[in-house]
Amino acid sequence: MADLGLARDLLEAFRSLDGEIVAALRDRGISDLRPSHARAMLLIDRAGTRLGELSQRAQVTKQAMMQVVDELVAMGFARRVPDPGGARAKIVKHTARGLRNRAEARRVLAMVDGRIKRRLGDRRYDALRVALAELSSEEE
Repeated sequence: MADLGLARDLLEAFRSLDGEIVAALRDRGISDLRPSHARAMLLIDRAGTRLGELSQRAQVTKQAMMQVVDELVAMGFARRVPDPGGARAKIVKHTARGLRNRAEARRVLAMVDGRIKRRLGDRRYDALRVALAELSSEEE
């Protein structure tokens, strides 16, 4: 088989992790939550968070975060409420269902992360995190 390079290796690792997260969420009775939703839910503060802040935290465009938030709202995990600090601004808050599933999502993501750390060992895990941070930084 031809070597398709580092980008392909990273993509395959990402897909494997996402698959593991989906399976673990399903095992907990959460079949409608994708890994991207689970990660986004962890970015929302309990008091609520503006869309722009969410997009900065996730390092994605506002449009991309708006799509994820729209999906969370449609599934009943989140809601938009007026921001008391801005006339037209909205903040994103969890619903009761969202808070319950946020807790499960946090546990699932921590479990998958822990499994990877055990598999690689502390040194290799830490080295991987450093290498990935270096690759994703804008400095060269």
